[in-house]
Amino acid sequence: MEVILKEDVVHLGHRGEVVKVADGYGRNFLLPRKLAMQATAANKAVIEQMKTAAARRSATEKVIAEELATKLAPVELSFTRKSGEAGRLFGSVTSADVAAGLATEGFEVDRRKIVLDEPLKSVGEFSVAIRLHREVTAHVKVKVLAEATEEAAPEAPAAEEAKAE
Repeated sequence: MEVILKEDVVHLGHRGEVVKVADGYGRNFLLPRKLAMQATAANKAVIEQMKTAAARRSATEKVIAEELATKLAPVELSFTRKSGEAGRLFGSVTSADVAAGLATEGFEVDRRKIVLDEPLKSVGEFSVAIRLHREVTAHVKVKVLAEATEEAAPEAPAAEEAKAE
């Protein structure tokens, strides 16, 4: 089945391209989600108009994404999590946490645009990529800090007093 993509689809193609896909993938996924339309002669004429409009829209989106990337460059996010030995976290810092941190800084970024191969599970500094546009990627510095354990500090003097007696 040949379809014309209405939106960018990862590992398939970009908006406006005519691609050949399996019948089931086209009928059950792409068409119902309005990500594509069937490649007929009439639709191909319509898609030419859509391509020019998409090119204009993509250019404006790229400019907006570049402006946002320059604003995000100096941003540093800091997360405090409980950690065990060797700086391993009991939980993790996920893309949703990074998106929430950016929201508190005044930047609305969809968590799906934050590129984390796997959640951050150790203490340290990380550079997290945010894919704002097909051609624009911003990087944000994320610091993961170990939470100071309040129980360990009071116990240490009590243990020393017990030894002294």
